[in-house]
Order: sequence, then C-alpha cells, then structure tokens
Amino acid sequence: MSKRLPLVLRQLLRQLQPPGPPRRLRVLCRASSTGGGGSGGREGPIGQRRLQDGQARSSCSPGGQAPAAPDSIVRDIIQNSKEALRLLQEKNPAFKPVLAIIQAGDDNLMQEISQNLAEEAGLNITHICLPPDSSEDEIIDEILKINEDARVHGLALQISENSFSNKVLNALTPEKDIDGVTDVNLGKLVRGDAHECFVSPVARAVIELLEKSGVNLDGKKILVIGAHGAVEAALLCLFQRRGSLTMSSQWKTPQLQSKLHAADIVVLGSPKPEEIPLTWIQPGTTVLNCSHDFLSGKVGCASPGVHSSGLIEEDNVSLLAAALRIQNMVSSGRRWLREQQHRRWRLHCLKLQPLSPVPSDIEISRGQTPKAVDVLAKEIGLLADEIEIYGKSKAKVRLSLLERLKDQTDGKYVLVAGITPTPLGEGKSTVTIGLVQALTAHLNVNSFACLRQPSQGPTFGVKGGAAGGGYAQVIPMEEFNLHLTGDIHAITAANNLLAAAIDTRILHENTQTDKALYNRLVPLVNGVREFSEIQLARLKKLGINKTDPSTLTEEEMSRFARLDIDPSTITWQRVLDTNDRFLRKITIGQASTEKGYSRQAQFDIAVASEIMAVLALTDSLTDMKLRLGRMVVASDKSGQPVTAEDLGVTGALTVLMKDAIKPTLMQTLEGTPVFVHAGPFANIAHGNSSVLADKIALKLVGEEGFVVTEAGFGADIGMEKFFNIKCRASGLVPNVVVLVATVRALKMHGGGPSVTPGIPLKKEYTEENIQLVADGCCNLQKQIQITQLFGVPVVVAVNVFKTDTRAEIDLVCELAKRAGAFDAVPCYHWSVGGRGSVDLAQAVREAASKRSRFQFLYDVQLPIVEKIRTIAQAVYGAKDIELSPVAQSKIDRYTEQGFGNLPICMAKTHLSLSHQPDRKGVPRDFVLPISDVRASIGAGFIYPLVGTMSTMPGLPTRPCFYDIDLDTETEQVKGLF
Repeated sequence: MSKRLPLVLRQLLRQLQPPGPPRRLRVLCRASSTGGGGSGGREGPIGQRRLQDGQARSSCSPGGQAPAAPDSIVRDIIQNSKEALRLLQEKNPAFKPVLAIIQAGDDNLMQEISQNLAEEAGLNITHICLPPDSSEDEIIDEILKINEDARVHGLALQISENSFSNKVLNALTPEKDIDGVTDVNLGKLVRGDAHECFVSPVARAVIELLEKSGVNLDGKKILVIGAHGAVEAALLCLFQRRGSLTMSSQWKTPQLQSKLHAADIVVLGSPKPEEIPLTWIQPGTTVLNCSHDFLSGKVGCASPGVHSSGLIEEDNVSLLAAALRIQNMVSSGRRWLREQQHRRWRLHCLKLQPLSPVPSDIEISRGQTPKAVDVLAKEIGLLADEIEIYGKSKAKVRLSLLERLKDQTDGKYVLVAGITPTPLGEGKSTVTIGLVQALTAHLNVNSFACLRQPSQGPTFGVKGGAAGGGYAQVIPMEEFNLHLTGDIHAITAANNLLAAAIDTRILHENTQTDKALYNRLVPLVNGVREFSEIQLARLKKLGINKTDPSTLTEEEMSRFARLDIDPSTITWQRVLDTNDRFLRKITIGQASTEKGYSRQAQFDIAVASEIMAVLALTDSLTDMKLRLGRMVVASDKSGQPVTAEDLGVTGALTVLMKDAIKPTLMQTLEGTPVFVHAGPFANIAHGNSSVLADKIALKLVGEEGFVVTEAGFGADIGMEKFFNIKCRASGLVPNVVVLVATVRALKMHGGGPSVTPGIPLKKEYTEENIQLVADGCCNLQKQIQITQLFGVPVVVAVNVFKTDTRAEIDLVCELAKRAGAFDAVPCYHWSVGGRGSVDLAQAVREAASKRSRFQFLYDVQLPIVEKIRTIAQAVYGAKDIELSPVAQSKIDRYTEQGFGNLPICMAKTHLSLSHQPDRKGVPRDFVLPISDVRASIGAGFIYPLVGTMSTMPGLPTRPCFYDIDLDTETEQVKGLF
C-alpha cells in the first residue's frame, strides 16, 4: 500500500484488507506526458497533500467528545457491500461489477483509496488515465466509450473543477453515474425519487457524518460555502429533506460574514481563501470540510484563533464518500442484473390508422415512417457497438451480443407453420408479424419476429413481395424484398467460387505432372517455400506430419497435390438468385481454352445452396467456418468424399460470408423489432430462418418475452424440418406452434376448383360454402396431428379474408379444437394491424405457460432409409417409400462414407401432403417415390428428392416483373404488391 496515504487512511485500509500480500487490480491507463500513467500514476508526483504521513487528524466537539469515528462507518459500508455482492453472485457466479475511473491529472490519492476499497468489496476497477490538459471533447470521448461498454457498471470522473462542464457531466449515462452528477439523477433526487437514482456520495457522506456525530439537523441553519454543481445541489436537497434551513454561498459573497455568524453548521466545499478570517466562524459551529484541496492548518482545532467547536476533516468525508461510491456500484450492478434478467422494453410503438378498403402493401408501407434503426436498437437493449447500420432502417447485429447476454434467461419460442397452402400462400408471414405487433404494441410484452430473407426468384416470379401484407408487414417493404444487406449475393459469390475451384482443379490435374502441380500449389515466393495453413490441415488429414515442402517424397507430393475428383460424382452446382429454367441442365467447358474438358452441370436457385443452409444452422463464426470446410462437393475415384477444405477454399468462403452471418434488424409497421436472416428454400432445404437470429432474439426479449419464427409452407414440410433439423442444431425447445389456416385453402382441400396465380378466384372462394369448408378441414386436422407427434401445443390462427363469413370462421375454429388444438382464433391483422391479433396473442401466451413435452420424430442413429420411411408414413401418411436405383446407390455411398447418422431434409412439393401437387385434402394409400438423394454435410443433413422436385424454379407466363417499375424522379419502387 502506498506510503503516501495519510495515516488514518492507511490504518483503516489495513484493517479492511485480509492478511497476506497486497493484491493489485488490473489498471488500464492511457499514456500521459505528465507522468500520470502507469499503475494509477503511483510513480508520479502526488502534488500538494493535506497531511504528511504520521499526522493524525483531529476532530473536536463541545465537551471534548469526538464525533463517530469514520473508520467504523466505512468498514460497515464495505462489509455490507461485500455481502450484498456475494448474494448477487450466488445466483450469477460470473458477475463481477466493474468501476471505471476517468482521471485527467496527477492526483492519485482518491484513485488509490477507491482501488483498495473496491478490491475489498469484490469489485474490479478500470482506470483510464488522461493527460491533465485533456480537452472537453477528449474526456467526453472516453465517457462515451465507457457508456457503451457492457462490462462496466459504474463511472466516476476524477478531473479538474474546470472540466466539470454541463456537457461533460451529461455525457454520462445516468445508469452508470454512480456519483450522481447528471441532470437526470439530480432531477430525480430533487423530485423525491432518491430510491430511483444515484445520490452524490460526497453529499451523503456529509449527512452521514453529521448524523453519526449526534447532530440533530431538524431546524438547523446550514451554510454550504464554496461548493459547486451537483455536490452543492445534492447537499442542499438532502439538508432540506431533513428539516434544515439551508443557505448557499461562494467565498467572495459580500454578506459572507453575516451568513457565517448565523450558521449552526458550515460545510466547506472548496479551500478557504487566505483573506477570510477564522474569527468569522462562531464558537459552537460545526464545520465539515469536503474540499479535495483542503490544506492542513488553515482550519483546524489546533490552530490559533479557531473558535469552532466541531471539525470533521476532509479525509473523513473523502474516505466515507469513497465507501459510499462502492455502495452505489453494488446498487448499479444489482440494477443491471435485474434488467438483464427481464426488462420490459421502453419501446416507442408506431401508431396505425387503418384505412378501408385496405390499400396496397407498398402504399401502406410508404404511409408509415419507420424509426431510425439505431433508436430501435437502443430501445431493445442493443449497445451502439453491437450494430452496423445499413442506411436508415436496417442494421446488422454483431454476434458479440450472445457473449454479453449468455447468462440471460431465454424467452418463449413460438413457431408459425401452416396447413397445405394454395399456390397463393396462406399468410404465415403476415400472421407472424401480426402476432408480434399484438404482443408488443398492444399487450406490452417483449417480442421479436424472426423471418427469412426473400429470394429474388419469387419476388420477380410468382409470389411478389414477402414482407407480410396489409397492416402486418416489415418496413420498408421494398428494402426487405430487394437485396436487403446483400446476404444472398454473398452466398452466390461464395457458392460459385467453390464451383469454379472444383472444375479448375480437375483441369489442372488433368494437364500437369505431379511435380509441376505440386510446384504451383506450393510456389517459391521471395526465396521461401511454405505451406499455407489450410494446406497444413490437408497434410494432417493425409497423415503426413511434415511442415517443410522440400521434405515430401514423390508419393507424398502426389497424394497432396491430386484430389482425383470423379466428375460423375460432383454434387456441387452453380447458383443464381433468379428463376431461370434454361439453366436446369447445361454443358460447361466448351471453350477451346478448357482443352476438351467439358461436362454436364446445372444451376440451382441461390437459396437452395448448401451455403445458405449452413448460414441458417450455424451458431458462430468458428462453427460456420468448420461447416463450410466440411461441405462435400464430390467423391474421388476411390469413393472418398472431397470437401471444400480439400480444395483449400474454406478461408475464402468464410471471408465472403463474414458479414452475412450477422442477422439484419428491421421493424414492423408498429415499430416492433424483426430479425431478417437466411432464406433456405422450404421445399428443397429446411426452410427456416437462422438459429443465430433466434438465439439472439430469445436473449433480447428476456424470460417473459416471445420469439416468433416462421417455417416455410405446411407443417408437413417446414415444421417437420424445424423440429428435426433446426432444433437439433440449436438445442432450443419450442413452446407453441401456431398453425395458420384460411377458409380459401380449406375450400380447395374440400374439393373446390384449382387456384392459379394471376387468375381471378372462382365463386366457390368468394361466396359462403359451409360444406366445402367442412370437407376441407381434414387437412387442418391432419396438420394438427402432425404437430402433436412432437408433443408441442398448437394454436390455430384463422387468417381471415374479407370474403370469409362468420359461419365459415366459426366452423373452422370448432373443428380445430375438436381435433386437439389448444385453441383456435380468427385473426384480423391484415386489415387492422396488431389489434386484430390480440386474441391470438393471448391464446399463445396461455399455451406457452403449459409445459412442453417436445420430442423428435426419429433417432438420427437409424439407417437413412428408415428415417425417410418414418417421415413418409408418420407425417405424410404414405403407405411406404420407393427408392430409385440412383437414390439407393447414393444412400449406400453416404452410409459408407460415415454420413448415415444425419437428419433428413425431404425435398417435396408443398402443394400436397403427397408427392403429387394435385392431390389435396389428406391423400391415402400412396407410395412415396424417392428419385435421388443428396448430402449437405456442412449443413448437416441428407436430403432426398421426392418425385420430380426441381432445384431451379421457372418463370410463369406473366411474371411479377411486369408490374415492377421505378419512378425515375422520386426513385420509388412500384409494383411490389
């Protein structure tokens, strides 16, 4: 412990510290030209000090009775703080509050006191040392950094009086202002809400010392002299609340002598000037000095001419104030923990003014002004350095948030699925958005929607926009539907880089000797030849434990350089985010420069790329890199899998995907938060948004909040894959399924005429027809039964269209409940927003309160064929499956290669429970044909192709792009719904 500490402080701190060698806390300092750096500036000059070592402080009172010793008060405060912190840490073992002290100058005494007291109480300290001449802006910059640092729970300033400007003080966030200097904390104190704010430790120390000294403050005349700002305001307020008559004065006030004569208690807030005679202080007056620059001898009991009967020295006030600051720190940590465990968002929801008839989606979207995305981020608890803003209304969210909130309890997890839809879709996205608008904007419950990013294929092909619809959509909808933050472009670039690497490697291996190939793969650069990191990994995989390229044998060089890819086994295709049917089969390598190497290949839609599936299922950047490296692109001529890692492209793929891994934050029409992330094709891939978006959202909503995510198409496809693939990857357990049904779709399943995009609906769909609805409810009942296979309660949401009648809606709700639904409610969010889904929100909350009995449909250790059969029979209702010779040979190969224990991702039409799109209702006694089987090893599933499934959709006769245009004067997009 520093020998420069005054004797009384050193004695007390020795008593507080346990025996053993002195402990040091890590101190972070910025270099200072004045010598104030190092460990709290301990090696630099202290400056003028009030007392030299060995000089004990005196405290005199009438009759010679000393006031209460400050050391016992301080000891009690520190011990109580230590115990309070221990209790907090029992429930939160990793929690340790951090006090940041920003110091601009060389005076290190209070820094040392605070550090020792903090260490004894169990706190950490971060000490930021600035030069004494630091400008206001430099100090504010440091304050703002600490404000946004989630690891810091309290901030104290140790700067010169001239630097305590209003601008500096109010740069502090009130939640970390443990010295109570901000206008917010002072305002709450003045208003009488001291329990809601931090009160100046110096002011509290003055009151505490007076009261512990037996001074009755009621009716006393108090003069606070030479104090400024927050300390002065806090002192006056605290004295007044104890019934004192308060005065405030500066040293140069003309009436100072008369004020001193009238005072019962004098509080010195700054050093007494030489010209002020001590005789102005009347005998019997209690004097407290809380001036940091108080010099011994100017006012003291032993000084000649002193008539004051009570003197409490500055060190007593300072030491007690330091202890009370530690107490404030523990309170700050307690508040922070409480907010982390569950905090209702202070969300400013946007008001809706629904019109009738309901305008187009894009008109509704443009009629609402979204909040700035940084404002939304702050409202839901994101820190400034946890978002990367794209324009005004979108932001990427950094994955560091998961580490910050790792101890936060997850909210409730809700999946929105549907019955077998018509080609027009039944509104799952709309229901998802309407539900979260109802939960947050109308029931004041934290909730998040997690949606997939729409593909350009449907946007310009059949479906149009995918941001929801009516008064339940994500805004701005044109930004949602077009490019967003470029994730799909990144996937396209990464996918096609890997495709190019495959064919290029085959070409070079076909045209070069082993030695030439090896020399080009491991070139001599500036006289040095070395393996790259990914090449060393390949050597290790081959069992070659060498790191010097010159030491490999010819046989080892050949094994290293040649992948020997069998072109007939290549499964990796090029992708494009456009529906282009003429790329379904192509021939590549026809240019003369490719030396006769050509082969048949194809393009898939970009969202069918395995890289998209990897993005949707990964849980970290490290995990994504491993998954990308594991992706199998082909087999070699000996039947062994060839991976992206073997091709040496893993690092490059990760670089292209480094921003795409971050979820994109947007908002609904009512200003509630939405994550848009990943967009795997629902009938080819697993059709769900990302695990990362769900995990982050579950932390942000807190224990009582809700995360609502959507699965593509019907429960037989999207929901089954959500449970068996996504939940296995994430470890998350769903609480409720919302099953979306429409009267229109049920009429189709009941035998109604076909529904075709672009063609007006037949009268069966626009007029009441109870019989068609009743007959079609068989599909709804089947989808409820599928949900029950997984042990999750289901709430049916009837997405009401304006042509639906009350009798039809009531019939659907009644039959749904008879089939085992927890509840069934009509929803009107499309026409009125979240207010129209309040009943659904309440039903979901009630269902979520029930204990989930979630279970997987099958054990992944079962053979691939048995897992396929289980899905076909239990979910689709098939009699059996039929494997083509190609499918059987692929299953045999994947099993031999060690991939037989992966879950299954069925690629099947979404328009029927069977493989035949025109078979509606609940088809029976059919055999499910498996035409092919492919493997997404990086994503972690096997996907069988059912029937004639295509991985590249085509454009209809009249695509949506006929209606999409740009106003060249306003730059507004037209025609997106």
